[in-house]
Amino acid sequence: MDKWAWVKSGFLLAVFVLIASVVNGQDPNEDYTWWNETHGWKPGDPGWRNWLKISPGFMGPNALPVPSVKKGIIEEASNIEITASSHFHRGDPTQDFSGRIFIPFADNKIAVEMYGVIIEHYSFTTEIRDERFARDRDGKGTAMGDFYFSTLIQIFKNRKFPNTLLRLATKTASGNNLKAARYTDSPGYFFDLSFSKNYTTQNNFKLKPFGLAGFYSWQTNDELRLQNDALMYAAGCDIAKRNWQASGSLSGYSGYKNERDRPMQLNFELAKDFINKSVKLYYIHGLRSWDYQTLRISFIFRLNEAAKE
Repeated sequence: MDKWAWVKSGFLLAVFVLIASVVNGQDPNEDYTWWNETHGWKPGDPGWRNWLKISPGFMGPNALPVPSVKKGIIEEASNIEITASSHFHRGDPTQDFSGRIFIPFADNKIAVEMYGVIIEHYSFTTEIRDERFARDRDGKGTAMGDFYFSTLIQIFKNRKFPNTLLRLATKTASGNNLKAARYTDSPGYFFDLSFSKNYTTQNNFKLKPFGLAGFYSWQTNDELRLQNDALMYAAGCDIAKRNWQASGSLSGYSGYKNERDRPMQLNFELAKDFINKSVKLYYIHGLRSWDYQTLRISFIFRLNEAAKE
């Protein structure tokens, strides 16, 4: 199958998931008396959606995650990435499958990517359910995630000035199961500049320190403050030799409402490159406002020969 056949297949899958998530709605005949009694809701009070807190600390792990850390460079090859993740949380263990399509062009000066969670399985406790004002009584089920679309622009590369990359990204409202506080059912966007510099040691280890600064904004259900704005940040370093690469970084963003909207996390990555594919293992440790520990494995299939030297 050629490159564009893969791209078309991935795009059709994304469209299918988007359509399915739109038509998969809430049962209007379900009895929510238990929710009304638990939270003291009475006729005339604001609707249940107004009780939810659209914040990373009051929703599932994929609702408002810290964006992936870019490292100042556009990847050299079109690729498809398939990922399986397990999010460990005493009250909300979650598993998911996600996908990503990445396409560079214009001599690797510009790239586009599409990614998101295809299917998520969750099982949260009564305590978590009530803390989040969720209306999924047994706390068990599946959800389909938001899809993201981003454009990457290479500003500087391999010059005296650090490699510099601009990312412009949009979060759709395609995720469903708002009643279980899994996704926000609202759009958002973020943009950032990432920087890196390449060094080689006497032992032929390749080092690449990197950093990122940006802005993240998403819609909330607060009638007085309809959106939350946050400053994004990240810093870390890659170390590579031959076909192996290890990476560590600190990343997060800080919202202004101070309602568990300041997630911070440590990211660790180990990657092994092959001729036209890679395998990556991730460990993500939440430090603040995002109380999950995540193990993740990704399989990346490069679609042209410019992948790795």
